[in-house]
Amino acid sequence: MKRPSHLLSALASSLGLVLALTLAPAASADSPYERGPDPTRSSIEATRGPFAVTSTSVSDLSTPGFGSATVTYPTSTSEGTYGAVAISPGYTASESTIAWLGPRLASQGFVVITFNTQSRFDQPGSRGDQLLAALDYLTQRASTAIRSRIDPNRLAVIGHSMGGGGTLEAAKDRPSLKATIGLTPWNLDKTWPEIRTPSLVIGAENDSVAPTGSHAIPFYQSIPASTSKAYLELNNASHFAPNSANTTIAWSTISWLKLHVDDDTRYRQFLCPGPSPSTLGDVSDYRNTCSS
Repeated sequence: MKRPSHLLSALASSLGLVLALTLAPAASADSPYERGPDPTRSSIEATRGPFAVTSTSVSDLSTPGFGSATVTYPTSTSEGTYGAVAISPGYTASESTIAWLGPRLASQGFVVITFNTQSRFDQPGSRGDQLLAALDYLTQRASTAIRSRIDPNRLAVIGHSMGGGGTLEAAKDRPSLKATIGLTPWNLDKTWPEIRTPSLVIGAENDSVAPTGSHAIPFYQSIPASTSKAYLELNNASHFAPNSANTTIAWSTISWLKLHVDDDTRYRQFLCPGPSPSTLGDVSDYRNTCSS
């Protein structure tokens, strides 16, 4: 039979253990920029993510360096600031052709600006400048409600067609960007050895405007292997696949932004090793520089 002193000692030890477990801090996130719940395949394919959003229109009189625009952003500030993304349309196209991506990305925890270019005939170099001007507007001239939600050190660009070619131009001019995503991109310059920004290139198998063999694939191949990059090809899709809601574009874009803008490794599972190409599936080709 234990003596009273031994019983008291055991009781004290038990109480100490309980207190230690109770007072121990919760496990911290791998990245301070993680936003939202743990992702699932259904959550990144959903038409709306976990964040409620609101949008505001911006007149071209208030947008130096680019045209009229729409800014969409999470209404909540409880999780801190967000990364920001600028999105350019393609040659002769208006903002409306890429507008679907604004609410979809914002609802996953980003501030997003979709815009009209100064001229519908602007070339990739000009579109790259306008992507950067849109980001500068967000971080420097937008309303306090918008600017206060943005981490100016976590910025990214997305573009379709010549806008996609413009994302590479933007990354070349501003290596501090955290991510670029080109959607069926077009550019006369085929080699991009200077790109250091993590780059996702999305091509379309049946693209007759910017054939993958002379645009998307050479762009991807020319980006150094030391740069995080991926090439995803949409099965049986045309150049204009990004102009309407597309689940494959959405989940891959969300995952790329989360991984590289938010340093959120929870999304790595969707990109590495990534989708298996199939003649019957959504993806006809997929390549990356993942280590696993």
